[in-house]
Amino acid sequence: MKGIWLENRQLELRSNLPIPEPPPGEALVRVLRAGICNTDLELLRGYYPYTGILGHEFVGVVESGPEHLVNRRVVGEINAACGRCRFCLKGIPTHCENRTVLGIVNRNGAFAEYLILPEKNLHPVPNSVPTDVATFTEPLAAALEIQEQVSLGASERVLVVGDGKLGLLVAQTLALTGCDLLAIGRHPEKLANLAARGIKTGLADAVKDRAFDVAVECTGNPEGFAIARRGLRPRGTLVLKSTYAGNLSLDASSLVVDEITLLGSRCGPFKPALQLLADNQVDVAPLIQACYPLSEGLAAFEHAQQRGVLKVLLTMED
Repeated sequence: MKGIWLENRQLELRSNLPIPEPPPGEALVRVLRAGICNTDLELLRGYYPYTGILGHEFVGVVESGPEHLVNRRVVGEINAACGRCRFCLKGIPTHCENRTVLGIVNRNGAFAEYLILPEKNLHPVPNSVPTDVATFTEPLAAALEIQEQVSLGASERVLVVGDGKLGLLVAQTLALTGCDLLAIGRHPEKLANLAARGIKTGLADAVKDRAFDVAVECTGNPEGFAIARRGLRPRGTLVLKSTYAGNLSLDASSLVVDEITLLGSRCGPFKPALQLLADNQVDVAPLIQACYPLSEGLAAFEHAQQRGVLKVLLTMED
């Protein structure tokens, strides 16, 4: 099969990769569509020493696996847990000590014609949700994880920093809580997607110092972190949604003095994400900027790395 292989920070389109054979408890999925995300780009820059097929945002059709899923479109949770370690026994499989992670840690990913995942990781896609739209399930679930970690309502002032793919999803999901929300970024044309949904937007100068209860950093760069930090009031919560390929410098003393809660936020719940898509409560279509066939995957990565580009999809169909 064909797939996009990462090794020593170099991408290669390979056509002689073996079709994976699922072990007991796993399913073989024929990939239909997959999205390039910032984590893929950070892996290319050396964020984590991964070798293998990239990609973790996907929609596919189950070719072999549980009867109720065969021939159905599915999306999949990316962490394959052991079920035996202390985190699994506590019901926290996303932090399994022995986990593999699709396209990120010791498990080939979705930028190929086929992938395998544990059957329990797979979720059927509602018939009403188009395949391109369903590709956003994984990042939308990641956006919803914030609400699993922080209680939000009308009394909280919330700042979202970043108008990239994840920032736009985070802002849309947080707006559903009824909080007093401001989303900022560098690109008025991207922020317009949020403004059209009644979400307050602005550039960096719209952020008042020490004015927000919660700040969500979605840029993955030091400037975005600094803006989010200065916007927080004492005892505020700073949520980090981005991975950083390099080191981040910060004033630790100010975090202590202001008693800031620093919260990492990663993978989230798939079922609510699929429901939001089925109910049209978020709009992901404007985030799609290009779709390339797998055979042009290297060009797709070049496009995705251009400044200001939103979502680039790969299609495995002819």
